[in-house]
Amino acid sequence: MAVIQTKNLTKFYKKSRGIEDLSFSVEAGECFGFIGPNGAGKSTTIRLLLGLLTPTSGKGEVLGLPLSRSAEYLAEVGYMPGEAIFYNSMRAGEVIAYSAKLRRKDCSAEAKRLMEALEIDPRKKIGELSLGNRKKVSIVCALQHSPALCILDEPTGGLDPLMQKVFFDLLQERRKAGGTVFISSHILSEVEHNCTRAAIIREGRLAAVGNVSELAGSSVKRVTLRGVSTLPHGFAASSVKATDNGITFLYHGSARELITALSSLPIEDLTVTEPELSEVFLHYYEGGKAE
Repeated sequence: MAVIQTKNLTKFYKKSRGIEDLSFSVEAGECFGFIGPNGAGKSTTIRLLLGLLTPTSGKGEVLGLPLSRSAEYLAEVGYMPGEAIFYNSMRAGEVIAYSAKLRRKDCSAEAKRLMEALEIDPRKKIGELSLGNRKKVSIVCALQHSPALCILDEPTGGLDPLMQKVFFDLLQERRKAGGTVFISSHILSEVEHNCTRAAIIREGRLAAVGNVSELAGSSVKRVTLRGVSTLPHGFAASSVKATDNGITFLYHGSARELITALSSLPIEDLTVTEPELSEVFLHYYEGGKAE
């Protein structure tokens, strides 16, 4: 069952591009990564899913309901914005309790468990907290009502490595309990290590969607040549770098086309390896095209 589904979802701000023709789905129980740098359209997509923006065209559904009926499904969504802004004079525990009260739910037991796991002092005022500790308060607000769907926008900024591990452990618990996780991030390592599938967004459009292992092991290959310093004119490659005795680059295409294109070069040795997800990401942002 698709918990999130979009078809040709598009949002323009007057003449400025937000996102264009986004079509993807997030299945129940998975952790889905949404990868892209700042300005790629990640936050615009999330605001559309939350019903905070109206699409210019296209459509989408969350938890089986159209985006136009977001008020009916938001009770089952836990949202964590990229920048959490609270009243500085309130204490951490008061903010968390207030968030639960707005949902008209008693979340005290789960809130207490989460605060202990994340080492939050509920007596501290928000204005006294570091960025990382404000993030932790935001995590509790998003998870304490045990939502069916967690939508998290750049969630780990400001968290130290230990707290990042605790955070992803909590998300794993939510998934085991039947929840679904949608994470927007520009940190490739956390997507590669914690997500089952991912989408790469480039300039408002999807560049690739698939299993994380498939994206990293897709037809994008790292090719290293020894004995040459340049590539044939017009040869499509990205992340081209010189080595001590040759050249290395990312290539998207068939092996037959690669061999044909390079056959005229005085190559001493050729190595083809699987790239890291970070390299695949760079390929799509340096002119590589998805098929």
